[in-house]
Amino acid sequence: MTSNNPGTTARETRAVAKGTTFKSCACKDPVTGKRLGKSCPGLRITHSDGGQRWSTAHGTWGYQLELPAHADGKRQNPLRHRGFATLEAAEAELEHARGLLALDPDLAVRRQITALMLSVLKDTKGLPDVEEVRRKVRTRQDLNRHVTVEEWLAEFLKRKRAIEPTTRRSYESHVRLYLTPYLGSIRLDQLRVSDIAGMFDAIEEFNDTIAAERASGDPARVLAVRYRRPVGPTSMHRIRATLRHALNMAIRQDRLLDFNPASVVELPAIDRPKPLVWTEEKVQRWREDHAAHLDLLQRAREGRRVDPIAAYISTPRPSSVMVWTAEQTQAFLAYARQDRLFVLFRLIATRGLRRGEGVGLRKPDVNYSTGRIGIHWQITQLGWEPIQGAPKTDASDREIAVDAETMILLKEHDKRQKRERLAAGEDWIESGFVFTDEIGRPLHPQHVTDRFYGICYQAGLPPIRLHDLRHGAATAMLAAGVDIKIVQETLGHTSSAFTRDTYTSIYPEAAAAAAEATAAFLTGSPTPAPRPVPPGRRIPHPGQGTTDEAAADKGGTVIHLPTS
Repeated sequence: MTSNNPGTTARETRAVAKGTTFKSCACKDPVTGKRLGKSCPGLRITHSDGGQRWSTAHGTWGYQLELPAHADGKRQNPLRHRGFATLEAAEAELEHARGLLALDPDLAVRRQITALMLSVLKDTKGLPDVEEVRRKVRTRQDLNRHVTVEEWLAEFLKRKRAIEPTTRRSYESHVRLYLTPYLGSIRLDQLRVSDIAGMFDAIEEFNDTIAAERASGDPARVLAVRYRRPVGPTSMHRIRATLRHALNMAIRQDRLLDFNPASVVELPAIDRPKPLVWTEEKVQRWREDHAAHLDLLQRAREGRRVDPIAAYISTPRPSSVMVWTAEQTQAFLAYARQDRLFVLFRLIATRGLRRGEGVGLRKPDVNYSTGRIGIHWQITQLGWEPIQGAPKTDASDREIAVDAETMILLKEHDKRQKRERLAAGEDWIESGFVFTDEIGRPLHPQHVTDRFYGICYQAGLPPIRLHDLRHGAATAMLAAGVDIKIVQETLGHTSSAFTRDTYTSIYPEAAAAAAEATAAFLTGSPTPAPRPVPPGRRIPHPGQGTTDEAAADKGGTVIHLPTS
């Protein structure tokens, strides 16, 4: 098949075996009303010397590819895909499609590949990955059926026949209570490290809910969680072991995967993890461990690409619960400032919102006149499915104060959302949430977590979980001397005792200040804390003839030396 367009060169429309590229538009004949397509005169520009070239401002490129005949021998309509901005883009997808059909000479397999191509193109406007299809063709899988995690786990349990009854009950319990509800709907070949990490984050959040309800003192609320046991670190390791075993079977026996994401998910130690601050020494050691971990993954993958975010998340840390220093949090917020979800991350970092609370913040719950927001709705996640609803406890349903700068940023965010609404036009969906995607739909909680990890990685910061950003907010409030009762109410805890027991991390600076204050109290030699020096001001040194009062007037730090 060749193009009839004048001025076409061999490069501009490249006829290949069973495929070609073309340029067309949606213009219609003013008389007949029929679409002009490839014959529109506006597609070409005529030079003064009579030569022609393609217009760069009119029409789009496309390609056409002959497909294998149906099983009954009837000719199948060719694959046509148009709408490409450049010839190169159309040619690239044409080569992609031809590469897929060339994966296997068996005509029956090529028909399966064709059906897969047409289905994926319809759903995603793109073609399936060549390497993924190649693996399925090599292992003789049904190309047009995607196995979910739930389906594979059911198959896993069927195949585990020669095991002890207690082991079977353990496997079945893990699958029924955790793996299927949280991960079951995800395609097995698309299961990611972050999906599994998100499952354990959700389990930990529910542990917090159970503890808060039991500490409430309300008989009805205590009774509601009477038979709900928190999942401890030991149980989490066993749940991961079950999933890891099931995925290893998928790799070895059916070749459904080539990488086991459960094997690199970082979990808390068996003992209750101690929250630690990312000091300079810990960061340097982690960077060395990360380089070694990345090298190990690359060697294990035998040259195949390693997901840098997965390697970043899965590198072991000093503790599973890590807290950034104030400077690290400031660096994160500075880097995230250009992200469209910046204000959401700022609220979590400064006010300690849970992920679901931030995603579920509604416009009527933002009170600009009082500088407060209401936490009355949340979007949580069950498996991959987002679940909307009110907070689970009375303490979580609350109103909190927000600083003036964040309120200004919320106004700016609202203005940008209005501009996005105008740009989206009829495609806009008014969901009523403060934080949405580009066409107004509620955010998926996992999308926020993925975005958070991406920013942390790009900013060059040591990794923490998104939930640890809330932990850092609580630690910062306590280090700043905020009353424990206010911290408790801001975080939505039932009791201040629970807040105190949970958030015990101390910034090194705060610990040093406490040590100095204690020593001064016991020795009777009070040493006032130096006042901060404004940027650009120099600290006067003793002997320069500057009095304390003059130094203070000039912005210097006044240092009182003990007299002999």
